Amino acid sequence: MAIAPPAPPPSLNSAAAHSAAPERSLTQRLDALERANEIRTRRAKLKKDLKAGRASVHRLLLEPPEFIETMKVWDLLIAVPKYGRVKVNKVLTMVRISPSKTVGGMSQRQRDELVFLLRR
Repeated sequence: MAIAPPAPPPSLNSAAAHSAAPERSLTQRLDALERANEIRTRRAKLKKDLKAGRASVHRLLLEPPEFIETMKVWDLLIAVPKYGRVKVNKVLTMVRISPSKTVGGMSQRQRDELVFLLRR
């Protein structure tokens, strides 16, 4: 009589089930893709407007539109004229903001300090 191998502990089975992304229908995936493309397009236009001086980085930081809330602060600042990698890193260090911080994830203190430094 053959003996079946023991079943894996429940913790191994449940971990695999919880770490997998939920199944999405084709419609849901296409809607998410469309939304992501729209956000990318709007951000690209915003960066061009910042470079051309048609948009204010101060206003964007103090009252961010929804489509830039998940954008990295570093990416927003690098689009501002006269701000390159070195200056952006220096400014972010001065206000204690990580380069990977998103615009929506900044505290009010960080926003105020950053706008103050950028206005000088």
